[in-house]
Amino acid sequence: MLKVGLTGSIAVGKSHVLAMLKELGCHVIDADQIARDVVAPGSAGLKAVVDEFGAELLDHAGALDRKRLGAIVFGDETKRKKLNSILHPIIIATQDEMIRELGSKDPEGIVIVDAALMIESGGYQRLDNLIVVHCEPEIQLNRLMRRDSLSREAALERINAQMPQEEKMKYADYLIDTSGDFANTRTQVESVFAQLRGN
Repeated sequence: MLKVGLTGSIAVGKSHVLAMLKELGCHVIDADQIARDVVAPGSAGLKAVVDEFGAELLDHAGALDRKRLGAIVFGDETKRKKLNSILHPIIIATQDEMIRELGSKDPEGIVIVDAALMIESGGYQRLDNLIVVHCEPEIQLNRLMRRDSLSREAALERINAQMPQEEKMKYADYLIDTSGDFANTRTQVESVFAQLRGN
C-alpha cells in the first residue's frame, strides 16, 4: 500500500483536496478526527492533557473544551509544543494501526493521511510521499476570516502561529495550488493521483 501524507497550512483548501482524492478511490485517514478521538472522555489522551493543563479545560459534561485549550496554546509556543508532545505519539500510533488494517485489505491501494502538523511532528517521514496544498497568502487570509468569522488580526495570528507555507512547500513531493477555481484544483489533483498510481 502506498502511504501518502497530505498537509498544508490553515484555510488553504486541504479538506477540499482530500475529498477529491477520496472520490478518486484513495483511502483517507483524517488526523483531525483522530486528534478528537484520542482526547474523548475517558481516554488516556484526555487524562494526559488534563494532568498537564488543568481540569478547567473540561466542559460540564467532562469533555475537552477545545476552544479553551486553543486559547491557551495558540499564543504560547512552549505550551503548544508540550501539547503536541503529549498527543502526537498517540495520534501517530492510531494512524499506523489504521494504515496496517487498510493495507491488509487493499495492498495495492493508496492511503492518504491528512494532517495539518505532519511536517512539524516529523510524521511525514514514515510515509512514501508528501502532498502539500497551498494558495496565495491573501486568499488564505480571506478564507480563514470568512470560515471562522475572525478579524484580520485574529486570522493573521493563527496563520503566523504555523510554519510558513513556503517552508512547508520545500518538503513536498507534490504541490497543489488551490488559488484558482475548483476546476483548476481538480486538474492538479487528478494529475497527482495519476502520478501516485504510477509509483
